[in-house]
Amino acid sequence: MQVMKKDHEQSGSRGPDRPDLGGPDPAPVFGMLFDAHAAPLQRYLARRVGTETAHDLVAETFLVALRRRETYRPEAGTARAWLYGIATNLLRHHVRTETRALNATARLAAADQVISAGHDGRVAERVDAQFRAAQLAGALAELSVPDRDTLLLVSWAGLDPGEVAEALGIPAGTVRSRLHRIRRWLRANAPETTNESTKDNLRQEEEGESARR
Repeated sequence: MQVMKKDHEQSGSRGPDRPDLGGPDPAPVFGMLFDAHAAPLQRYLARRVGTETAHDLVAETFLVALRRRETYRPEAGTARAWLYGIATNLLRHHVRTETRALNATARLAAADQVISAGHDGRVAERVDAQFRAAQLAGALAELSVPDRDTLLLVSWAGLDPGEVAEALGIPAGTVRSRLHRIRRWLRANAPETTNESTKDNLRQEEEGESARR
């Protein structure tokens, strides 16, 4: 049993999701990591702090990762979770920028300043999704930084609770209970103008998370 466990741990520490960063030449593996994760990381950060700041944060994330590559432990988590953890720490220097942007978005939603989607169904769906996000922006701005990080790493970055736990350095159970509490709070504090589909989505996410606990 001990041999099987050791083999499993070793096999789990290899591959594209859990690469070995301790080699003498880090360039190839970091090139692979950049190709796999830079674009989605850029999109996630841009939603939080804008395109220009996100571009700088992505570059800084990979520089920090390169400098701290010896601290990465494949057996402890995926490279993606590790990178998002670094980015989250860097993002916390821009909390005021994010909060201002969320409040500005909420004001636009309140004023109904949404561009018409025309007759294209896909465009209409995208604009409707943007409007729902705008309606929730004010509530997101009121969340604490740890709560907002937890929620958006799941909702916008697409990490699962286990990866969020790895990124934030907290137990997975804490992530799940935190998500449950946040979604309940959002449903209770969403603006009156928030449509029912948005509230239903929050309710379904909350119920799904409760079922997995």
